[in-house]
This record gives sequence, structure tokens and C-alpha cells, in this order.
Amino acid sequence: MFIRVLLIAVFLLFSANSFAQTQEEYDTAVKNWAYVLENYVDEEGRTDFKRLSNQLSELQQVVDFIASTSPRTHPDLFPTADAVLAYHINTYNALAMYGVINKGIPKGFTSLFSRAAFFKFRRVVIGNKKTNLYDYENKVIRPLGDARSHFALNCMVKDCPRLPQTPFTEQGLNEQLDKVAWEFFSKPKHFYLNADKKIAFVSAILKFYTKDFVKSGKTKHLAQYINNYLHEPVPSDYKIKYIDYDWRINKQP
Repeated sequence: MFIRVLLIAVFLLFSANSFAQTQEEYDTAVKNWAYVLENYVDEEGRTDFKRLSNQLSELQQVVDFIASTSPRTHPDLFPTADAVLAYHINTYNALAMYGVINKGIPKGFTSLFSRAAFFKFRRVVIGNKKTNLYDYENKVIRPLGDARSHFALNCMVKDCPRLPQTPFTEQGLNEQLDKVAWEFFSKPKHFYLNADKKIAFVSAILKFYTKDFVKSGKTKHLAQYINNYLHEPVPSDYKIKYIDYDWRINKQP
């Protein structure tokens, strides 16, 4: 009996130490990601990829941590839905940024082939599991059910939502997601009205993921969603049309 109790105590102590170490590594990754965003991303959300590629240690630590740790491998580290979603948003953005550097900082993903090569066929590792950014977004992040995440995920091209200069966090996630949604629809490159033609021009992001914004999946109901983030609603007789998406890399000059 004594030996059994001793073994349980040793196991619990080992588990506690292991959790504390992983928590410390996660805290370091978040701090390093914050450092990268603060020092290499400007107020317009453009990344200084060239300078970052020569000073990669902080981003590398983030990517290395992601490779071994996720809500799937360490659920105790992510006790709430907001903790899980914040991790996934930050992870997607960090891996996209790292991927651009690995690709040699291309001009963009303007062809279907280049987009497939970057998002579908380029391998990433998240929590000891091989995947790609396309599957990660569609099979992991979208099923979490918060459509506002589309205004937080950044694939490093010009028509993506602005990349913030601070990480997304468990404690402030709801406010952060509301903020990026309001900001998204305040920018003419993502949304504007043409009163003469009675057309609401919106980002193609809402075309790509219509079913996430309206349960019916019907584009005619998109205005109802958009109106949640406008001071003045889209008139009911306006049609929805989509703005061509700019797939050039959003880098600093």
C-alpha cells in the first residue's frame, strides 16, 4: 500500500513539474510573439519580413513551441474556449509569417498554383501533428464557431485583415474580436457603399466563408451580419458584390 501511495505521489509531482515547465514555455512563446508583432509589424499591419528574416530567434521559438504543444496535446494549458481560440489565431498568424520568410519573401500568391503551394501543400507542424494552413483553418479553427476569427486570421497578404501589434489573449479575446470586426468594415478596401448603383461592395472573405457568417449560407443575408459592425446599416434594397482580393504580400517598403 505504501509503495502504491508513493508511486502516485511521484507521478503527481512529475505531472505538476511537467505542467509548470510547459506553462513557462507557453508564456515565453506568447512574449516572443508579442515582441515580433511590436517590433516588426507597423500600425498598418505590414511586416518587415526582410529585417525579421535576419533576426529570427523569437519567431523561431514560437514556431518550435507550436510544433510540440497545442490544445490537443496539452488541454490543461488551455482551460477555456477563449484560451483555445486565442492560441489558434496566434498560431495561424505566426506560421503564416514564418512561411513567407521560408518562401524567400515572395511578391505574393497571385496565382491559384502559388496559393495552393503555400496554404495546402506547405507542411506545418502543430502539436506534433503535420498539417497545412488550409486544413488548419478549415478543420480546426472554423469549427470552433466564431466567425469573427476571419477578421483576426492573417495570411500576410494585402487584403487580409490588419495584423495587430499585440497577440490575441484569453482574457481579452471577445473584446479583441469585436474590435477587429468593427475595424475591418471601417476600411474601404474591405467594405464600401455605392449609393448610385445601390451596391454594397464587401471583401471576398465574406464570399469565401459565407456559411460562417450566415447559417443559411445565402449571400443575400450577409448584410444582416455586416450591420452588426456598422453605425448605419446597409439599406435593405442594396445588392452585395465582392471586391477583388489582393494576394500580394503585405510587407513594409
